[in-house]
Amino acid sequence: MVEGRIQKALSGFYYVDTGSGLLTCRARGKFRKEGISPLVGDRVEVRELGNGEGFVEKILPRRNAFARPAVANIDQLVVIASGAIPRTDPFLIDRVAAIAALKGCEVIILLNKCDLDSADELYGIYRAAGFQTLRVSAETGEGLEALKPLINGKLSAFTGNSGVGKSSILNALDPEFHIQVGEVSDALGRGRHTTRHVELFRLSCGAEIVDSPGFSSFETDELNLELKHRLPETFREFGPYLDQCRFVGCSHTKEKGCAVLEAVRRGDIQKSRHDSYLRLYEELKPLKDWQEVKK
Repeated sequence: MVEGRIQKALSGFYYVDTGSGLLTCRARGKFRKEGISPLVGDRVEVRELGNGEGFVEKILPRRNAFARPAVANIDQLVVIASGAIPRTDPFLIDRVAAIAALKGCEVIILLNKCDLDSADELYGIYRAAGFQTLRVSAETGEGLEALKPLINGKLSAFTGNSGVGKSSILNALDPEFHIQVGEVSDALGRGRHTTRHVELFRLSCGAEIVDSPGFSSFETDELNLELKHRLPETFREFGPYLDQCRFVGCSHTKEKGCAVLEAVRRGDIQKSRHDSYLRLYEELKPLKDWQEVKK
């Protein structure tokens, strides 16, 4: 048995990097019976069969797992936003950031197209909230050198609303990457019956990335009961105030004596962040404890 990591999953095959080569593997039927699927990013134990083939025998403990993209052990989400057209709604960023906090992922906010719009409002919101926030431009290269050490040696998923320049940033980070992106796009197409696969790529700066779908993919798969129960703690700047409210079980929405609401009034918590909290709170409220959210 050898240990490795799944680099790509496609049509029931798992391509496992063992450090000495790439094995093309099938997964044991026991995973299907247990309702478990190996994911890109999983550390696994594989049995070699020879001729570059093998079987995935065991999935090692995961740090986290996402439904879409189907990937595990992500270190951080790199959220790409913009103050230019298309302007990013802060709620979309906050939704993803809350899910990332639940999964134990760090979040980096990249404000792209800063050559067109410096995105002062978004920059102020997320710096104040304690997020690593960078202004970058895929067009001019501004800010990209500062990004490289933040992603070097880590597995990052890049996400953002459509048109914000996700692929352009990846291309600007690594001149070779545009070839891979083009090949993947050609191979996958956009037809109804074409399977989209997930794959890890290593950039020349030492970063590993998975190019994830846009914000919309997180809406249904990751809004679940766990997020409902832990929502206040997923807003990092709420932390110092959560045990200071007058009433136990405060929802931080409208209660008297709520320390979070008082911090919003003082300006210690950005109003837009609390507005996003309220929207997520309302979205999650209909979920009942007896319900199973289909994954």
